This record gives sequence, C-alpha cells and structure tokens, in this order.
Amino acid sequence: MELYRAHVLVCGGTGCISSGSAGIIDKFNEELEKHNIKNEVKVVRTGCFGLCEVGPVVIVYPEGAFYSRIKVEDVPEIVEEHLVKGRIVKRLLYHDSVAEDQTIKSLDEVGFYKKQMRIAFRNCGVIDPENIEEYIAVDGYKALGKVLTEMTPEQVIETIKASGLRGRGGAGFPTGLKWEFTRKAPGDKKYVCCNADEGDPGAFMDRSILEGDPHSVIEAMAIAGYAVGADQGYIYVRAEYPIAVKRLTIAIAQAREYGLLGKDIFGTGFNFDIELRLGAGAFVCGEETALMASIEGRRGEPRPRPPFPAVKGVFSKPTLLNNVETYANIPPIILKGPEWFSSIGTERSKGTKVFALGGKINNTGLVEVPMGTTLREIVYDIGGGIPGGKKFKAAQTGGPSGGCIPAEHLDTPIDYESLIQVGSMMGSGGLIIMDEDTCMVDIARFFLDFTVSESCGKCPPCRIGTKRMLEILDRIVSGKGQEGDIEKLELLAKNIKASALCGLGQTAPNPVLSTIRYFRDEYEAHIREKRCPAGVCQALLRYVIVAELCKGCGLCARNCPVGAISGEPRKPYSIDPDKCIKCGVCMEKCRFNAIKKQ
Repeated sequence: MELYRAHVLVCGGTGCISSGSAGIIDKFNEELEKHNIKNEVKVVRTGCFGLCEVGPVVIVYPEGAFYSRIKVEDVPEIVEEHLVKGRIVKRLLYHDSVAEDQTIKSLDEVGFYKKQMRIAFRNCGVIDPENIEEYIAVDGYKALGKVLTEMTPEQVIETIKASGLRGRGGAGFPTGLKWEFTRKAPGDKKYVCCNADEGDPGAFMDRSILEGDPHSVIEAMAIAGYAVGADQGYIYVRAEYPIAVKRLTIAIAQAREYGLLGKDIFGTGFNFDIELRLGAGAFVCGEETALMASIEGRRGEPRPRPPFPAVKGVFSKPTLLNNVETYANIPPIILKGPEWFSSIGTERSKGTKVFALGGKINNTGLVEVPMGTTLREIVYDIGGGIPGGKKFKAAQTGGPSGGCIPAEHLDTPIDYESLIQVGSMMGSGGLIIMDEDTCMVDIARFFLDFTVSESCGKCPPCRIGTKRMLEILDRIVSGKGQEGDIEKLELLAKNIKASALCGLGQTAPNPVLSTIRYFRDEYEAHIREKRCPAGVCQALLRYVIVAELCKGCGLCARNCPVGAISGEPRKPYSIDPDKCIKCGVCMEKCRFNAIKKQ
C-alpha cells in the first residue's frame, strides 16, 4: 500500500481540461520528479469540482488549499513553495477560501458550497474516475453487494419507492413506481437503459457525473437490472461527450475485470452487462421512445404512448429508463436507507437536485442543493449574484421545455410542484440567469428557434406549429409585429401543447407562454412602440448622441463605417437614423459615454 504525505487534486472535467488542466497535471508530475518527491506526493485527476467559473481548480491536501485559475506556469511555484517548503501560495488561493490561516479544511467552508449537499455529485472532484479502486474505497459497489446478497428484488423496489426519489430527467415520475411497473411487466427478456443524452442548452450535469463518477451509474444500473429482472443494460450517451465516453468505456471494462459486470456477479448467479450506444446529438433523442428507437439503430423519432417503455421498450421488450442523475442517487439510498433520503427536501420532492448554473451570474458551474432551496439562495448565496451590480430579471429553468421565472418569484422553492405553479418546470437541471439587459422576447425566440431546429418533424403540431410561432416572434423582434400577434402566439401554444406527439412538442411553447405571462409589457413595446426596452433587438434600436455629454471630438464620426454621423469640432455631433446601420461602433469608440441606445 502506497502512503503519501500530500495529495494534489486537479479538476479533470471538460471545462478545466479546455482551460489546460491536462498540461497542469503533466507539469506537476514533472516538477515533483525534479524535486525528487514524486514518491511522497500523489497527483490525482478528478472530475468536476462544480465551481467552473474559477477553473482550472487545484486542491492540495492535507492542508486543503483551494487554488483557482491555475496556469501551467504557476505549478513550479506551488511545488517549490507549498509541497517542498510547506508555505501555501496565497496569491493563487481562491479568494473565498482566504481565512486567517489562508486555508480551508473542506469545500463546505467555501461560500459556493456552504448551502450545497452533494449526493449525486458526492464523488466528483474527490476520486480518480478512471480508477475503480478509488471508487471502491469510497464504498463503491457496496450497495450492489448488499442488494445481491441481502435483499430480494421486491425489497429493492420498495426501498426506492420509500425514498421518494423522482426521475431527475425532467418529468419527475416516481422512480420506484417505474421500476415496479417494469418488474411486473410480462416478458422473457428485459432491459435497463440510461439516458445520458442531455441536449438542453446550458445543461452539463449528467456529463459531469459520467466524467467524474462513472462507476456510480454502472453500479446503479446493475442494481436496477436485479430489481426488474434484466440482464442487459444500455447507456445512451451523445458522441459530443468524448471525455464521458472514454471514462465510461474504461469504467465498464474495469467493472467486468473485477467481476462486477458480466456473469455470476458476487457469486449469486445474477448476470448483468452494459453496452454503450452513441447518439449523434439529436435533441429529440432525449425523449424516451425516440432514444430507444435510436438504440435499436432506427431513426430517433418518438411514438405514441401507451404502450409505455415499461411494457414495450427496446426491441419491443419491457425496458426501464432513467437518466444519469437519477441512477447516481441509487447506491447511497441503498446504503443509507430510504428514511435518510426522504428526510431531505420537501414533502413531495425528496433529495437534492443538480443544476448547471449559467448566464449572467458570477459563479457559473454545477450546484447540488436540497429540494426546496429557494431561487434567491441559489442566485445570491451560491451563485454570488449578478455581475456588474446589475439587477436580476429572470431565471430560465428546464431549458427549451421550461419557462422564465421573474424577480417577483425569487423566493420560489425549487421543487417540482412550485416550479409548475409559476409556469416553469424542473427539467433536467439547466438554470440560466438573466439580468436587466436581457430582452425576454428575444429569449423566447432563441429557445423556440432551438426547438424548431431540433424537431424530428414527425407530428404536424410540432413541425408546423412551432415554426409558425417562430415566424411571429421573428416578425416582432424585427419591428414588424402587429396587433393580435400575442393572442396568436397564445392560441398556437395552447393547441401545440394539447396535440403534439411527445414531450418535446408539448413543452416547446413554455418559454413563450411564461414570458408573455410575466413580461407582456415587453411584447407590447415591441409591437406598438417598435421599441426594445432592453436595447437588444437590433432592428428596433436607435443610437442617439446626448448633446450635453458630447465633447465634439469627432471620434465617432471618423469610425462610422457608413458616414451616418456629422458635426463640427468641439460642438455636439448627431446621427442620421436613415443612414445608421446600428452596428454600435460609435458607442464603443466614444470616450465620454455620450452615445446611448434607445
């Protein structure tokens, strides 16, 4: 057994890798070799720590020094000062970790983590995801051993039901019930599938779990296979997640090597194996029946339900399908008991939820909070508020299927029922924050444009109806909106929600409906006044020079590409609106803040 006096944990998630963490790991090993201490200090590539805004992140234990925004050129100093001389490099510490002793004892002491509770994310940033022994060291596969040697399939299902765990993929269907339906469905062959497609813009929760803790999903799928009577599993993951695919491939091979997948697991006679299926990035393949069609090698299109996948799924056999985050909760529920899990969260929404926090927020990254945590706590206590002192305007939850929550609902608890009441939904966990400079009409148009592009085209309400809605929104933001357009949008939305074939089409109008509900005045300003209150919609902008602020330097006129600005030196200049192409160059060049958008 190797013993080390220090461990250097380096984030190996996609975000930090894109910022150079692989080179940082190589440099650490090189410097440790140079100082002849490689046998004393272990460098560990982990998964995502969550605080993506300040990556690449490096944490040195046992001190717990939390270094942020590390570059390759910073490594020699950390090695020489911290690991050789025992002096923490204060200038590289994450600012929130700078206490009296300049160190932290655990991530819980960092403000970003204080209100979080990591269950699905428990091993991310803690273990090397490519080393099965590190997963085993944190009780990995212990839940599978307990299930196979101490519990009946029915007892496993009752445990999951008693925990109150609901599907984290969006709809929030009770997980235990879904397992029970699959268990009871007649069939000589059954399957267990994992939805790792994750197509929502701004969402990367599942990817990070697969990158940082792939064995937790493998273990949970084996438990599910035992519970429902399946011997084969499929993980459907998009090929656009190469790091997740690589680590899953390694993890599956390791689990087979250790006898944790395959024949006669733990000597109990239970057989279960897993294969990967790579998707090409079609958003519709996040819908369960489209996903299963794609696994079979067919075009990813949804089909009418019933029959539901629990009765007729992959290859027309009973199939259980959960997403990555749902599975990641299973092993701790088995080990700690359903009462522990159900004590977290709210009465009807148990446990925690992982969110990908992005947009106009200081601390972008991944957060895992107990259900019932308010939006205000996530935005200000965890997210650190809005950059530049701007005002919070809205939060988009649930991606293209969700809605926008305005400032008046900042104290809304984040749980399934509360979000639906305010016109949004949980979705898979994307949480996009918007500030006062955001045009809500343009936001609705953006999400609908995404849905139109990703529609499989099978059913007319989605294929045609969303296109007609997008045409109306395009007209509104280009200054050609007409009276009655809002009412047309609402009517189209109602009909699409009632008649579309699958969840993608049924929820596609949500961003439009929620923005009309809370920001109708912005729609009316676009249509009636031909004005974008946020100053975003290019066709509705008007650049003006404030005479009292203009010094007559002529810099704006010299940089205008179309000669739309005229005036005399040392006197206020003016902009000809008929010539102006609204490129914004004049505003960028003005040194006196004299040019405004109206």
